[in-house]
Amino acid sequence: MRRHRAFPIVAVVSGNEEGSEQRRGPWQTINRRIAYRNPWITVREDTVIRPDGLPGIYGVLECPLAVAIVALTNDQQVYVIGQYRYAIDRYSWEIPAGSANPGEGALMAAQRELREETGIVADRWTSLGHAYLSNSFTDQRMEFFLAEGLTPGATEPDATEQLVIMTIPFADALERVRSSQMDDGPSIVGLYRAWHRLLASSAR
Repeated sequence: MRRHRAFPIVAVVSGNEEGSEQRRGPWQTINRRIAYRNPWITVREDTVIRPDGLPGIYGVLECPLAVAIVALTNDQQVYVIGQYRYAIDRYSWEIPAGSANPGEGALMAAQRELREETGIVADRWTSLGHAYLSNSFTDQRMEFFLAEGLTPGATEPDATEQLVIMTIPFADALERVRSSQMDDGPSIVGLYRAWHRLLASSAR
């Protein structure tokens, strides 16, 4: 019978331990090399000493800052974009999103992405915070925004994008997220955070 090695529990701490966010992990980095790079991503392979003391490697996908936008109309309709996603070989409905250009701040990138993908210019922008999309293997950070006071215009999609744009009731979008009809991670985070923000605003 195969025996599984048991690892000791190092410590159990409360969730409100002061300074817990600043604690360093047990991994030791010995060397870093770039295994692959293209204009959008960098794959880094680190030579490490693992938490169990043995040598190993750790692959990290480095990505630029990303943004996602919940564009909400005055009558509570939200813009969603349909497009084919190569990595999962599926068509996907999502909120507008994209990556920041070098030297571009999050808000500027969000304004540009919304304009390029939907043609919309928004008068009011509200930050919905950030999230790390999959922090076990990528450092990508995504900033979320609620865009309101929308003025439609002409789209400017990238050459690789074939986008279908539509509006659906905000409540319908939330139901699609709940039922996994919309299963894109940034859309889930963005829509739920926008919902929470709107609930908080209405309660004031």
